[in-house]
Amino acid sequence: MSAVDPLTYVEPAATRVRDPISGRSVWLADIIRGAKIDGDVLKLDLVFGPKHGETERAGIQQALAANIKAQGFAGRVEAKIAEAPKFTPAAHAPKKDPVPGMTGPGVAPHGGPIHKQPIEGVKFVVAVSSAKGGVGKSTVAVNLAVALAREGRAVGLLDADIYGPSTPRMMNANLQPLVDDKQRILPPSSYGVKVLSAGMLVPENEAIIWRGPMVMSLVRQFLQQAKWGELDYLVVDLPPGTGDAQLTLIQACDIAGAVIVTTPQDVALADAVRGITMFRKLEVPLLGLVENMAWYELPDGTKDYVFGDGGGVRLAQRENTEVLGQIPLQTAIRKGGDQGLPAALADDSIGLAFRHLARKVIEKLPTGAR
Repeated sequence: MSAVDPLTYVEPAATRVRDPISGRSVWLADIIRGAKIDGDVLKLDLVFGPKHGETERAGIQQALAANIKAQGFAGRVEAKIAEAPKFTPAAHAPKKDPVPGMTGPGVAPHGGPIHKQPIEGVKFVVAVSSAKGGVGKSTVAVNLAVALAREGRAVGLLDADIYGPSTPRMMNANLQPLVDDKQRILPPSSYGVKVLSAGMLVPENEAIIWRGPMVMSLVRQFLQQAKWGELDYLVVDLPPGTGDAQLTLIQACDIAGAVIVTTPQDVALADAVRGITMFRKLEVPLLGLVENMAWYELPDGTKDYVFGDGGGVRLAQRENTEVLGQIPLQTAIRKGGDQGLPAALADDSIGLAFRHLARKVIEKLPTGAR
């Protein structure tokens, strides 16, 4: 049992236990400072604040042990209370906002015993996210990656949407990845983009029925055990919501910026706000919004605002960020995804819209002249 990564059990358990003092999960409250498995015992180092009384401490310890066992750990859980680091003014000084609009106290970028590791050869990790399904997030991620490649950048695309891995079909990248002599995963290339997805590991018609620890383990493996090579941008297609996969990614590597995808209607915008809040609390810079399905262009050239007019623009103004691009609702985009021919490959108005989005990302995260 000692060869098992303790985070397999600890991370999902700690995200489900609430710290009554801070109101955050124990994971994000930075209470867990160490975890290891010694034989059949999982040992935790816990650091509590001065406001944690005996009742709060005991409750957290009991809840952690119960949740760790619920994750499948069959041994004993021992929690040791460690001494908190001494207060230093520099460590608690307010941090400068990474980009305009990054407000609020935030939390530690990795609120637990996981350590961020750089991804060898990758300059910038760009997360494409939505807190709501059905807004075309994967379509935007795929076409952003292709458009960045068309702008002359070295690009990778990681499909972290484990339960709905649509990237292999959309990128016409159905080959199973190979491994090198050091057991590193070698992402195959399609349209000049290196691609990695859980959809490459299982048949297309097979459901991926995994618990949270398996999902988080695979995301970490794709990040840290893949040989991405020299990349300007690694575009990560996150699953909808604000759950395990998002936290794992944010805690495992430095994300240069997040792109929030939404449609203009109020229901989608309300969820987009939750996504913005998550990234800001976790101190990830927000690059901006993409308003997808912004309008449908009729044969006479007029625009039908099927999902409302300008909702993304108004949201960006309220959240002190910007709209990086507006993508129309067009049959060509849907066909491109179904046929494995991303719309960004074309030189028509749709392709140019994605190229404009790519240029905005390059402007915010410049990699040098090409």
